[in-house]
Amino acid sequence: MQFSGGNRRRLRLGGDQRNACYPHSLQFYLEPPSENISLIEFESLAIDRVKLLKTVENLGVSHVKGTEQYQSKLEAEIRRLKFSFRENVENEYERRRRDHISHFILRLAYCQSEDLRRWFIQQEMDLLRFRFSILPKDKIQSFLKDSHLHFEAISDEERSLREHEIIASSTSSSASKSELELESVYKLTARSLPAVQSDERLQPLLNHLSHSYTGQDYSTQGNAGKISLDQIDSLSTKSFPPCMRQLHKALRENHHLRHGGRMQYGLFLKGIGLTLEQALQFWKQEFIRGKMDPDKFDKGYSYNIRHSFGKEGKRTDYTPFSCMKIILTNPPGQGDYHGCPFRHSDPELLKQKLQSYKISPDGISQILDLVKGTHYQVACQKYFEMTHNVDDCGFSLSHPNQFFFESQRILTGSKDIRKESIQPEAPQPKPSVQKNKDASSALASLNSSLEVDMEGLEDYFNE
Repeated sequence: MQFSGGNRRRLRLGGDQRNACYPHSLQFYLEPPSENISLIEFESLAIDRVKLLKTVENLGVSHVKGTEQYQSKLEAEIRRLKFSFRENVENEYERRRRDHISHFILRLAYCQSEDLRRWFIQQEMDLLRFRFSILPKDKIQSFLKDSHLHFEAISDEERSLREHEIIASSTSSSASKSELELESVYKLTARSLPAVQSDERLQPLLNHLSHSYTGQDYSTQGNAGKISLDQIDSLSTKSFPPCMRQLHKALRENHHLRHGGRMQYGLFLKGIGLTLEQALQFWKQEFIRGKMDPDKFDKGYSYNIRHSFGKEGKRTDYTPFSCMKIILTNPPGQGDYHGCPFRHSDPELLKQKLQSYKISPDGISQILDLVKGTHYQVACQKYFEMTHNVDDCGFSLSHPNQFFFESQRILTGSKDIRKESIQPEAPQPKPSVQKNKDASSALASLNSSLEVDMEGLEDYFNE
């Protein structure tokens, strides 16, 4: 992938040419895109695609795939993010173009480890399966042909022999033998995702995307001073997510946390409304209970707390950690209490912890099944629903501070706990005087006229 300056170059295609580029609402992404786009659009498309795939994952474990509720919610999110979803819809070129380019951007971002590849492929498969399920029957043959797929309808004899496999792979979990007899079944040649190698100039953006957070920025704006120190113990059992509840309990019992725990928990407390003065008092009181000399705390720890509030050093105002940052970076070691309990705890220890939180045996089983499937954030969301006695929390959990504010909204009946605008969170730290919130935004801000030469993708995706 290459960068180029100058005016933005986009092909001006007529209606017939546009239709020829993307004849269907879904595609197998056989060819990389070959146009120039700005870095700003590159980032925007990538973030929207991540949001879509996160929704696909969340709906896939909270609803039965193929049901009306699953279909309607996924279609609503595709519409909201302006991606293609149905045939015979006018003015679909731009939506299909967005779908095409964003898919290849995320291929680059998610090819960097086996776990990321597995997650990306699974969500893309579910998205394709949904789109294919709503493809009109008279369009299926032309879609397969236009996709250059080698396919053939299987015989009745093979259909009978593979009946159980076909039903199991159906888009509807309730597919029956009678329904199967009404369907045409084809054998397709699988096409794997090619190995890619990203341009080093895009590496900061791609590294960010693979564990990006696309929700609200839970800084202290508008929240400072809204909680008191004597509320923390009560809030920890009512409104803290398990990761923060675990840290608070460890701090109260041991009167100390290692650096990783102090950072994760300290920034969370800052995000829910603890002021700098309150934070200094909170940590000092607890550490002194652990027989630490007050002067030692002032010399060795108060600086770090002031630093996290942007009052020391480079005046960098750090933001609370998102779920993805906690799950994917700085795993806890022996004697540590930070991290994500759903990701980093032994299943048996996690089960014991959930029992101590008064989660029902059936609820624990559901959560452990989600953990086994590596759906850690969805497992935490399920914990939220069980501890707040709601069937559907109505949001996709992606941040510990989101957990807290949504909990308070339910418990206090408040409808206006958070009003900050929704925007991508940066990899920490966040400059207090700088609105560019991550490496990718920093790239984009260098020159809005810089462009990504999409033709360069062919060097990576074509053998």
